[in-house]
Amino acid sequence: MKKLLVYLKPYAKESAAGPLLKLTEAAMDLAVPVIVGRLIDDGIAAGNMRYAAGMAGVLVALAAAGLTIAILAQFFAAKAAVGFVTGVRRALFAHLGTLSYSDVDRLGAASLITRMTSDMAQLQNGTNLTLRLLLRSPFVVLGSTVMAFVIDLRAGLLFLAAVAVLACVVFGVMLRTVPMYRGVQEQLDDVTDHVGQTLTGARVVRAFCREESERNAFAGRADRLNRLQKAVGRVSALLNPVTFLLINLAVVWLIHTGAVRVEAGSLSQGQVVALYNYMAQILVELIKGADLFILLTKAIACGNRIEAVMELRSSMTFPAEAPAEDPDAPAVSFEDVTLAYNDADPALTRVSFAVRRGQTVGVVGSTGSGKTSLVNLIPRFYDATGGVVRVNGADVRDYPEKTLRDKIGVVPQKAVLFRGTIRENLLWGSEDATREELEQAVHAAQCDDVIAAKPEGLDAPVEQAGRNFSGGQRQRLTIARALVRRPEILILDDSASALDMATDLRLRQAIASLPGDMTVFIVSQRASSVMQADVILVLEDGVLAACGDHETLLKTSEIYREIYESQFGEAVHHG
Repeated sequence: MKKLLVYLKPYAKESAAGPLLKLTEAAMDLAVPVIVGRLIDDGIAAGNMRYAAGMAGVLVALAAAGLTIAILAQFFAAKAAVGFVTGVRRALFAHLGTLSYSDVDRLGAASLITRMTSDMAQLQNGTNLTLRLLLRSPFVVLGSTVMAFVIDLRAGLLFLAAVAVLACVVFGVMLRTVPMYRGVQEQLDDVTDHVGQTLTGARVVRAFCREESERNAFAGRADRLNRLQKAVGRVSALLNPVTFLLINLAVVWLIHTGAVRVEAGSLSQGQVVALYNYMAQILVELIKGADLFILLTKAIACGNRIEAVMELRSSMTFPAEAPAEDPDAPAVSFEDVTLAYNDADPALTRVSFAVRRGQTVGVVGSTGSGKTSLVNLIPRFYDATGGVVRVNGADVRDYPEKTLRDKIGVVPQKAVLFRGTIRENLLWGSEDATREELEQAVHAAQCDDVIAAKPEGLDAPVEQAGRNFSGGQRQRLTIARALVRRPEILILDDSASALDMATDLRLRQAIASLPGDMTVFIVSQRASSVMQADVILVLEDGVLAACGDHETLLKTSEIYREIYESQFGEAVHHG
């Protein structure tokens, strides 16, 4: 939590002004009981109504000044808190972009979303109240106790005893609730994760009539969160009643002893009223302090969770300078490559092959055979746990991140578009692309009809995740985005699954006709998409089971032959 405070430095003036103004307001509040006591003793009791009216005017002036100062203090505290959390949120978002895929997988999307939203909100509320009350409440409690000693020594000892007991109660509850709030946030991560999965797979849930099962699973997680929140709520709820009980017992004792001493003449009526007012101020401030400590424990727990992510360093590092490339080396080569995700069983095992520049490579295999894992190693989304992946003869781990990624255009399995316009989405491929280059990429990706159907053309709006486009349109637009980059290596990871056979064929022909020696990897479930490839890689359970062209694999690979015949029929092959 301490390391996050660096983002509060730009708001140092506001962070100082807020508490100082609150202390000024508190000092005015401490003067009120004394003025009220004099108003009673020297004004009302003495029959001097002019003096009483003057003291009443002073009280009104103090109230007006206190209101103005309180508003200013709130403004500065809010400005500092919002600015602080804005800086932390920006830093966290930027830091997440530096983490590797493996790091993000390990942390989990739900946990990161919770940290960016719920944890940030708790941190902001905690910061705001801390700047306003952290100094004010102790100052008022201490000041009221000192003023009680000034008025009467015996009453001061009563105040001191009450404050000491209450401080023990408050800090005891705080120490108990800090770890409990951390557990609440972790359980909230679990609920968020489940909700995210259910919303993403809503169609699958309905297709398999699993609504009741999902409701029960969510109810179980929500119940666990509810129990944790109730447990911490029960502990936190002790603060107010215990505080009220102790303070009211002290007030009863004060009034009882005060009445006796007023009768004896050792205390005046005004002094008893002043002591009562100071006791009431202590009660109010301790209630505020108790609420502050509850929010502060939440904020500390959330801040520690945010800081834990900020301190996480990427498991993947990149050098500053690009390596020397061999113009005669293969465009891509795998040398005895093994990949395991987060110490799980290997997704790829001892894969070796080489691809020349300009070749088209088909990657086929059953679901879960490791096709996506294989192509993800080329742009170094993940690091191989064994062996070497080379691009142009150089180990991918020797390339600076931008240098390597600029060579490669990737179209992932899930077509992702961002809110904005079609043009803005295409320019992700290359910010400097001209209109002609955009139109060439659109034409090659078979998107002409998509653009023509929009009155705004390339400036047509795109909703979040491309919801206003069909699955096939989204896939073609993401392919166009990758082609805008004019990459040396193009990876199409099952990116034509929503296209019909004719469009798929035209797409592959258009990509093959593009200028330059672009190496193309086509990951597909369709044999028709890879039949014309120069090299076809057949994967089975993470192992490269066969490698060759279409005709060779039909004769030598049973796995490939089964894939082909399942889609085209045995008669085609043998006829």
